Amino acid sequence: MKKLIIVFSAISLLVFIRPVLGLGANTNATNSSVSIEQVDITEEESIFDEAIDGIKSFYSYTGFANSTSGNVIMIIIGIVFIYLGIKFDYEPLLLIPIGIGVILGNIPFVAGNQTGIYETGSVLNYLYFGVVKGVYPPLIFLGIGAMTDFSSLIANPKLMLLGGAAQIGVFATFLGALYLGFNLPEAGAIGIIGGADGPTAIFLSSKLANGINILPDGTTVKNLIGPIAIAAYSYMALVPVIQPPLMRMLISKKDRKIKMKPPRAVTQKEKMIFPVVALILTLFISPSALPLLGMLFFGNLLKESGRTERLADTARTKLIDIVTILLGVTVGASTQADIFITKDSMLIFGLGAISFVIATCGGLLFAKFMNLFLKGDNKINPLIGAAGVSAVPDSARVVHHEGLKSDPHNYLLMHAMAPNVSGVIGSAIAAGIILSFLG
Repeated sequence: MKKLIIVFSAISLLVFIRPVLGLGANTNATNSSVSIEQVDITEEESIFDEAIDGIKSFYSYTGFANSTSGNVIMIIIGIVFIYLGIKFDYEPLLLIPIGIGVILGNIPFVAGNQTGIYETGSVLNYLYFGVVKGVYPPLIFLGIGAMTDFSSLIANPKLMLLGGAAQIGVFATFLGALYLGFNLPEAGAIGIIGGADGPTAIFLSSKLANGINILPDGTTVKNLIGPIAIAAYSYMALVPVIQPPLMRMLISKKDRKIKMKPPRAVTQKEKMIFPVVALILTLFISPSALPLLGMLFFGNLLKESGRTERLADTARTKLIDIVTILLGVTVGASTQADIFITKDSMLIFGLGAISFVIATCGGLLFAKFMNLFLKGDNKINPLIGAAGVSAVPDSARVVHHEGLKSDPHNYLLMHAMAPNVSGVIGSAIAAGIILSFLG
């Protein structure tokens, strides 16, 4: 029975596939073998031509067919970012996602297939929404607040002045951008690079230099989010390279050896009161900075209240890690060669370097100026003025390491954290002021 079923199945299969194989066609005895051969040759040529056309069509969709020299340059830059993050530990949590994003954004593709970050409906475009609308920066600030200990600032409030002094880089860059021909909103967005604060730079550029706003004369502002964000994060990562030479140039070896007295102990009650008071005071000064400063001090209160440790832990670990990944990759992907490799981008990078130098020098020189009015053990080590830029906590670490080189027993990290965190607050206030005038 089983054999019979197998034979029947085989016969049925042959019946169905005969037309496909051409076995069911009527064979005419009068057809010559030459005609059959000609038909076969024609069919083979047709199949070969179709195969070649298919290969050509496939090639036209590949990155090899659509690549430009700009794409190659940007991909190399992305690889350099990854190399710096891995090899030299320069802000790897930022440079590695940004480097991958730069590569993703510069893989050549055929427009219209919803692939690129600027194509409506693409996955990258949806993720980029958080950058364009300024969603990611406040979430980053929430995590920073949940990680930050303001004790050193509470214990020595006068060090807040150093964080303010470093903001001179913001306004110097703003004037420089105006001089180079950028309009007011674009110059304001570029200026914030001087604060060395990536999230703040993204937030302000998303409001002022987004390629959407229209000026009174009918001109549309340029989309500078990508160049500004890359410049800000690049110089944040290069803090260990840029700042030490400036410290040694402006601060004498004698001053670098100044030992500061230990900060007083700060009570838990003070730590809980500080974020509430600071939130109210700073936002009354600069209401436009509410999304940034509001989340910063909210995150800090979660940490210090003692009642919301789960929320604080989520904010400073899982949440900030997720947002950092999305922010880094999308900002990197926004650097498509045809948009990023422009004269404006080069000018922004140049201004960013100058502004970072000015901000660092401003903090160092102001610290020396403060020492003119301080006596004895109240004097401050001028090195901590460099921590006034808001690259937290890298600039404070650089100050600490530079102090140890001059005196192996001089520990400046806790002292440097005071101007460092005040620099974060200062750059956010500066961004709010600029936004209130130019937004």
